[in-house]
Amino acid sequence: MNKRNTCLAATILAATALSLSAATCESLSALSLPDTIIKRAQTVGTGAFTPPVGRGGNGRGPNYKELPAFCRVQASLKPTTDSDIRIEVWMPLENWNGRFEGTGNGGWAGNIGLPALAAALKRGYAVAGTDTGHTGGSGSFAVGHPEKLIDFEYRSIHEMTVKGKAITSAFYAGSGDLKYSYFSGCSTGGRQALKEAQRFPADYDGIIVGDPAAFNSIQMIREVAVSQAGHKTEGSFIPAEKLAALHKAVLDQCDALDGVKDGLLENPRRCKFDLKSIQCKDQDGPSCLTAAQVETAWAIYTSPKNPRTGKDIFFGYELGSELSWENPQKKPSGFAVDMLHFAILMDPNRDLSTINYDSDVTTALKLAGESLDARNPDIGPFLTRGGKLLMYHGWTDPGVPPSVSLTYYQSVMNKLNNIKNLNDDVRLFMAPGMNHCGGGEGPNEFDTLTALEQWRQDGKAPTQIVAEHRTDGVVDRTRPLCPYPQVAVYQGSGSTNEAQNFTCSARK
Repeated sequence: MNKRNTCLAATILAATALSLSAATCESLSALSLPDTIIKRAQTVGTGAFTPPVGRGGNGRGPNYKELPAFCRVQASLKPTTDSDIRIEVWMPLENWNGRFEGTGNGGWAGNIGLPALAAALKRGYAVAGTDTGHTGGSGSFAVGHPEKLIDFEYRSIHEMTVKGKAITSAFYAGSGDLKYSYFSGCSTGGRQALKEAQRFPADYDGIIVGDPAAFNSIQMIREVAVSQAGHKTEGSFIPAEKLAALHKAVLDQCDALDGVKDGLLENPRRCKFDLKSIQCKDQDGPSCLTAAQVETAWAIYTSPKNPRTGKDIFFGYELGSELSWENPQKKPSGFAVDMLHFAILMDPNRDLSTINYDSDVTTALKLAGESLDARNPDIGPFLTRGGKLLMYHGWTDPGVPPSVSLTYYQSVMNKLNNIKNLNDDVRLFMAPGMNHCGGGEGPNEFDTLTALEQWRQDGKAPTQIVAEHRTDGVVDRTRPLCPYPQVAVYQGSGSTNEAQNFTCSARK
């Protein structure tokens, strides 16, 4: 038995020993688990939870007054001497559904996502979240603390899962077994989700992977390239009004290719847009791009190239994503800057304007690729034990280019083509008009967890997932998301804003 399995067995035995006498939430404060300090175990009454200021979801999260009574456990995990991984486990006092959900993070994490815990609790789940081992949204914690960086990269989620399950089993002992466990995350959480499938195949029965930052090492360098393109000359930057004009030109040329003119590109790869068509013929104007701005747009749609080999180093943004280009042109995100300084190039003083698309890319892949990335397509052990992997990605994502998910999905297909009916275990859903983990002009709210439950528990693979778009809180469009490479095809009658008038088809 290896060290990890020995630790897991010890964790389960410790939880089982306590569970024979545990009868209340508060008694979990005496739970003894390896490398774990239970900070607090308290019962929270119906509707009594109040999130700390700034931690409630910015008005878009759940209504905490609607939460059922639950047991709240707060703990610190210390798998190394330099680790301090904070977790919370919320467990409903009544009507537990027998399932456990692990929740992912965004950006650098640095806090526990309370809205995700609340959403899962309302569905009857026991649920866990973590700060990934540090406080605050900066990557500076990694300086001089390699173990904390490993905690952020993957260890915190695994530790949260093992300890969260043990706490759950102890609390519900005698009232039913833990039947299924699922993980859900987007962005950094999507990378965490893939890491779980790749490194810890026994942790979860089903995993939801949203817009995963799976190629962090090169993606951060790509962000620098977009900003450099926007500042190459004094006239290179494309302002918001011109981005709107470019977006309109793309839709004018390609919107109808999917059979319905609705302001969305069902599959942007079918669009063969000619940038020269929007270049100013005479003088500059608000509805055309100068030659320098055309060059910038081309740089954003494509990839920077290795100056020595001429090969692309990453992926470009998709046609249809133009409305979200303004900020990436201005400067790389703070997440990207910190990632390059503290975790990839390992030089906090590095002038990122001097990025070299040959040597620095090699360094990034060498120093960060295996740990910060989640590229490994060999998820066979996860799938062969019955695991299901449900991926989704917004076609207009300006944060993580959609090619990340498309490339990873295809790599899994290529690697595991000897596994029968692989498509019954891994599915990817592309969302037209959806930005990073939500938002955008297209339908961008959908229930992946129900689809995963039905898939893993009932053997009903998702043939479509209905997504909604809201304006001022009111649903004004629904559309089926289809398992890639299928797309939603309009049937020729009825409102184009209603999902029932579309079917998923292999038509490209």
